[in-house]
Amino acid sequence: MVDKSKQLLMIVGDFSEDYEVMVPYQALTMLGYSVHNVCPGKKIGDTIATSIHDFEGFQTYTEKRGHNFGINCDFETVDVKNYLGLIVPGGRAPEYLRMNEKVLTIVQEFFKQKKPICTICHGPQILCSAGILKDVQSTAYPACKSEVVAAGSKFVGDNQTFDNVVVDETHKIVSTPAWPGHPAVLRKFIEMLGASWKI
Repeated sequence: MVDKSKQLLMIVGDFSEDYEVMVPYQALTMLGYSVHNVCPGKKIGDTIATSIHDFEGFQTYTEKRGHNFGINCDFETVDVKNYLGLIVPGGRAPEYLRMNEKVLTIVQEFFKQKKPICTICHGPQILCSAGILKDVQSTAYPACKSEVVAAGSKFVGDNQTFDNVVVDETHKIVSTPAWPGHPAVLRKFIEMLGASWKI
């Protein structure tokens, strides 16, 4: 029998940021969670192409082709009641995933049910389109700040170091501006799921 109390959902798409899908997936799986990776238009056994965004001293990040990342669950059959929490990675995927109405409905349902949502980098673009950021304390990659603020969020992090995390306990949303924030954001997400990460 499947332990639904340990199931997490991660919404991904082609050119999701490589670290932002790989690291949460591996770290949360290591802790005993079952992470279901879903993508509109892809079926179980398909893969997405990831991209690697790096900070190399230019005015913006550089982008390189990453790995293939496996889809292990059917997007069309997602039922939010089966999941404890949601992960929304960044990269380039959020800018087009947010055009999918079912993606937005899923995110809205997690929010309504007060189930924890972890979002990284450009992931808040999806939360903006889902209309759930009003009065939420959050952060995002700096290039997304204007969208996040326009969505009504109380944006935190004008002096970001990219490894900071913002926690909104009331709305059950944890966010970080980029993959360097994985240790902090995953720690807070796990706490919000009701688990202990301490050894």
